[in-house]
Amino acid sequence: MEKVELKFLRITYSHTHAGAYALILAEKHGDRRLPIIIGGVEAQAIAIQVEQIKPARPLTHDLFKSVAEGLDFRIAEVVINDLVEGIFHAKLVVEQDGKETEIDARSSDAIALALRFDCPIYTYEFIMGAAGLKVEDEDEEKEGQEEEMVERTPARTLSSSSLDDLNAQLREALDNEDYEQASKIRDEIKRREQTN
Repeated sequence: MEKVELKFLRITYSHTHAGAYALILAEKHGDRRLPIIIGGVEAQAIAIQVEQIKPARPLTHDLFKSVAEGLDFRIAEVVINDLVEGIFHAKLVVEQDGKETEIDARSSDAIALALRFDCPIYTYEFIMGAAGLKVEDEDEEKEGQEEEMVERTPARTLSSSSLDDLNAQLREALDNEDYEQASKIRDEIKRREQTN
């Protein structure tokens, strides 16, 4: 299967899932984004590393890294390897003494560890095809700017919108970097295309 390299882009607050966040991964050599919904604790574990905050006592992911250093193994790469019923699955590829071992992991834990081990993050093309969102050139310029929070189109209105309206809503959601809503609109467009 063809692998796609990703990089961490940001974490944003999820408006549709109370207390949840959207972890946004960007295609390293392309213009697609992969949004993954994660909980507050998971978002905090990632944000602590991104912001380079040093807690007084080691958190779980930091403890794992210390154990890895003590036992002389490393995470070579992280792979988001499946998408089942909207849930992303991941694996850690661990190297020790020239041998590789694959370990099942939650996607949020895998990303938190990838950031601590400074290792590459991959997914497969079929996952990007199913859940990835394409970002236009003009959207790329906005990435350095602060996100503007916009009101989402309620999900119930998607089914009553025309295909032209859905495409316009998709462009608007992408313009506003609202990847979670864009994902829902994209799914509705795909559903209609399959039924026609």
